[in-house]
Amino acid sequence: MCVCVRERECVESPSRRTEVVARWPLIRHNGFEMNTHLQGSSPRSPAPSPDPDVDEGSSKKQATRVFKKSSSNGKITVYLGKRDFVDHITHVDPIDGVVLIDPDYVKERKVFGHVLAAFRYGREDLDVLGLTFRKDLYLASEQIYPPLETDRPLTRLQERLIRKLGANAYPFYFEVPPHCPASVSLQPAPGDTGKPCGVDYELKAFVGESQEDKPHKRNSVRLAIRKIMYAPSKLGEQPSIEVSKEYILKPNKIHLEASLDKELYHHGESLSVNVHIANNSSKTVKKIKVSVRQFADICLFSTAQYKCTVAEVESEEYSVGPGFTLSKVFTIKPLLKHNKHKRGLALDGQLKHEDTNLASSTM
Repeated sequence: MCVCVRERECVESPSRRTEVVARWPLIRHNGFEMNTHLQGSSPRSPAPSPDPDVDEGSSKKQATRVFKKSSSNGKITVYLGKRDFVDHITHVDPIDGVVLIDPDYVKERKVFGHVLAAFRYGREDLDVLGLTFRKDLYLASEQIYPPLETDRPLTRLQERLIRKLGANAYPFYFEVPPHCPASVSLQPAPGDTGKPCGVDYELKAFVGESQEDKPHKRNSVRLAIRKIMYAPSKLGEQPSIEVSKEYILKPNKIHLEASLDKELYHHGESLSVNVHIANNSSKTVKKIKVSVRQFADICLFSTAQYKCTVAEVESEEYSVGPGFTLSKVFTIKPLLKHNKHKRGLALDGQLKHEDTNLASSTM
């Protein structure tokens, strides 16, 4: 957040402005890192579509809703209870579900599962001659069929799916390592095509002789998932900042204090910014501007910081003359729909072409 007081000069919060907004940890891997600052919260997960194959059929029990995707030949099908997995800082929600296979098709081969994180740092239409601006990381892998011996009990979702689908349904369970980056994308320009730059996750299941086999489209399933940050229920201290502006050969200063009404905001909420100005100088404050900025540190061959104003309120109605004070609450609401034209803006990861939000804060 930046609060400016203008006559001929602008009083702007110094580097401590990051204490008024939340600081995001770096996304860093093999020459790619991203850091964004913006008050926000984890996006709400879209309601999954009901799967008629997994309905319990009981009027007393609520039907189980899952995501389902089959390979092009229909011989392998993945059932997943959700596609948004929350990072709780200490751990990440496990990825659990089942894979339904056709044993007559698989025969002596095996079925493997992978969880991949993809770092795309260049436009997809620039991928030529085998050179791609994408780095895939295998975060977790497991042999699903034939099942390996394990002491891990089945989850409630897996029990219900196996009971409904039969003996050819086999469970899988992946644990994503902590400190992995959240799903985030950079808003492309209106004329850009292909996948945007950023970080995305996917669950892949395929049939092969070993995990190193290259999966074919006809017998593999790729399902996009998201890793999101949780919104803590315990709020911290009320953010505030103070700054003073002094003039050459002038003994007195202009004192500016800004504070937010709370530390955590959800998407779509308005920010109430309390601004207090004490003008002890001989100059007159003629303009007050409050803005919310998003910061992104992107490192490819060198580290560069990008900042973008996502919401702004400016007022010339209130002037503060020498020796006077002013206390005013400004309301501001950062929304993506007002920033659709800004290229490079950090957004929450998307599933297909659904609407998303300004990138949420991470911790």
